[in-house]
Amino acid sequence: QVQLVESGGGLVQAGESLRLSCAASGSIFSINAMGWYRQAPGKERELVATITGVNTNYAESVKGRFTISRAKTTVYLQMNSLKVEDTAVYLCYAEVKRIGYSLYIPYWGKGALVTVSS
Repeated sequence: QVQLVESGGGLVQAGESLRLSCAASGSIFSINAMGWYRQAPGKERELVATITGVNTNYAESVKGRFTISRAKTTVYLQMNSLKVEDTAVYLCYAEVKRIGYSLYIPYWGKGALVTVSS
């Protein structure tokens, strides 16, 4: 099995910063892409940022404020200049090839709540 565990969520004021981490563990042979999605109450899940090798991709709404990075099986999301509209549950995902398997399969964490107050 593969587990993704997020940490670093919390309550901050608008303009402040927060750093999320997501550690993957288990029977991992290799990881392709990793990234972050978010889901606000009453809204659909949306992509925040992804990283594949040295390539990164960001939602327009977070460009210039958020930075995604990765170290082996852990992915980070540095969030600066947070806005009230960034409030959401942030979910980590990873495309994982398990030991003994040939395909990359997406796995998801349970999410970390980020609340930004005005």
